[in-house]
Amino acid sequence: MVLALHILVGGIALQHLGFLWLEMFAWTSRGPRVFGHLPKPLFHQTKAMAANQGLYNGFLAAGLLWGLWVCDPLWHRQITLFFLGCIAVAGIYGGWSVHRKIFLIQGLPALLAIGMNLALH
Repeated sequence: MVLALHILVGGIALQHLGFLWLEMFAWTSRGPRVFGHLPKPLFHQTKAMAANQGLYNGFLAAGLLWGLWVCDPLWHRQITLFFLGCIAVAGIYGGWSVHRKIFLIQGLPALLAIGMNLALH
């Protein structure tokens, strides 16, 4: 079960690195395909805002990777729970305020990882 948790946390970190790439470097090229419901001119107008969001997603990914790297079990658990909690809150809020798909893509995996983490300890 520990291995499954590490794989899930690593997958969530990779997911947020993907969000970083999309929002910081591919917002005007890939963004319109990913968020097809938004008008295309909006992507050029919001490029700087999206890059800022991407930077925050990079911080979340870095925090999860840091948590996986730490060898001390207590620190590992606390760091991982903190960053998963941040992601879960962002996913819940995004699902409520923007589109429920955000909860499914971002919030639900974080909540599952939190549950697995708490069940293991």
